Amino acid sequence: MSGLDRDILSPGHGAPTSAPSASVDILDPTGLLSREALANLRLEAAAALSHIPRPGEVRVRLLGDAEMAEAHLKYSDIPGTTDVLTFDLSEGRTATGGPLDVDILVCIDEARRQAATHQHAPEREALLYILHGVLHCLGHDDHDDDAFDRMHAEEDRILRAIGIGPLFDPGAPPVPPSPVIHLGTRHSALGTPPGVSLP
Repeated sequence: MSGLDRDILSPGHGAPTSAPSASVDILDPTGLLSREALANLRLEAAAALSHIPRPGEVRVRLLGDAEMAEAHLKYSDIPGTTDVLTFDLSEGRTATGGPLDVDILVCIDEARRQAATHQHAPEREALLYILHGVLHCLGHDDHDDDAFDRMHAEEDRILRAIGIGPLFDPGAPPVPPSPVIHLGTRHSALGTPPGVSLP
C-alpha cells in the first residue's frame, strides 16, 4: 500500500470521529494471503467500519474452497463453495439498532477468481465480502431490485469514503445469495466454545 493510501485510510481522514465503530479481527490461520495483503485488508476493513456508526465486533476467518464448501453445506445445506457466509450472533438485534456481533467466513479462492475478473487485488474483493456481510446484519437486503441498488450504493459510499471506490460490478453474472445465518450468542462459526455443538 502506498503512503497516499495510508494517508487516505488514516483515522480522521473522512472518518466519523464522534460515532462509535465496531472492531474487526481478521484471522488467516493457513496463510492464504501474504502478510502485506492481510495487513492491508485489516487496515481497510477497520477504515470501512469507521463509516458505519455501530459499536460491536466483527470477526472474519479466511478460508479456501474446500473449507468454504464444507461450511456452505453445513450451515446452508448447499453443496459447493461460495464467496461469503455471514453469521449474525445477535439473532437479528443488530438490524434494529443493537451492536454488531458478527462472524464472517470469506473464501479467498473465490476472492482471487473474482478479483482477476474485475482487475483488483484479492484482499480488495475480500473487503467487499466483509462489508457486504456487515450490511446484511444491519438490515440491508439484495433480493429485489430496489433493495439490491440501495445495498450496493451503501457499499460504494463507504468504499469511496475510504479512498477505494466501487468494487462491485452490477453487470457481472449473478452469484446465488448467501443468507445471513442467525446462530445466537452461544454459537460461533469461527470456533465452537467447549461443550457447544453447532447446528
